[in-house]
Amino acid sequence: MGLKKDFFGELIGIFVIVFFGCGSVAVTILFSLNLGLFQIAIIWGIAVTIAIYLSRHFSGAHLNPAVSLAILILKRMNLKKFSIYIIAQFIGAFLAAFVLYLLFYDSISHYESIHGIIRGSSESIKTAMMFGEFYPNPGIQKELITVTTWNAFVAEGLGTFLLVIIIFLLTDKNIKSKPNQNIVPIFIGLTVSLIICIIAPLTQAGINPARDFAPRLFSMIAGWGDRAYPDKHYGFITVYILGPLTGGALASILFSVILKLIKSSAVDSN
Repeated sequence: MGLKKDFFGELIGIFVIVFFGCGSVAVTILFSLNLGLFQIAIIWGIAVTIAIYLSRHFSGAHLNPAVSLAILILKRMNLKKFSIYIIAQFIGAFLAAFVLYLLFYDSISHYESIHGIIRGSSESIKTAMMFGEFYPNPGIQKELITVTTWNAFVAEGLGTFLLVIIIFLLTDKNIKSKPNQNIVPIFIGLTVSLIICIIAPLTQAGINPARDFAPRLFSMIAGWGDRAYPDKHYGFITVYILGPLTGGALASILFSVILKLIKSSAVDSN
């Protein structure tokens, strides 16, 4: 029963994040609502907040393979449980992309028609970015920004590192000064919004391998093909999968050091 609860919690949580987050990108592209970066970032943050409230009593609300990996490294979960979390996260994100596609199917087709976009062509990146991220952000004028694979990797890794370390500092039982746990999801959601505001111009701010890869895989199947990828050498693996996982792993290592310092200071004070 425990693993079923974990699976359900992670699946429903990531579904909510992707549905509302990618949905905000979709309506901006398809209907020219001109939502600014800050507005989209806030929507993502609210989606994360709601998802945590929904799933935390089921699975602890990891909702991100990088978070689950960090917890695994800290030896707070086993490999079997880790695999259940990862599977649930990817399935939930994939289902959210599928539902969004069904919801906006006619609108996507109409957008492609009036703009002369053939799905799978280079121009179809404009609609593919509703599902997976690209670097540099296709919404930024090309003459304003240059982003290498290494630059994008660092951005995604740093963004995820900050997110994971903040999550640990806000929630760990060893931190005596942590805030009331009933409002922590709000702080985590705001953290996501802030990170998006900084790195989205570079990479669209994935900071979550499940959120990126599962919708990207769906868009590839749904007709975008190779245009679902940001480049021809599969840089999305380096940037949007290895980047966040590296950031999460480094955050767990730093946090283990912080915990040792906390415990040693407690011993010294006694």
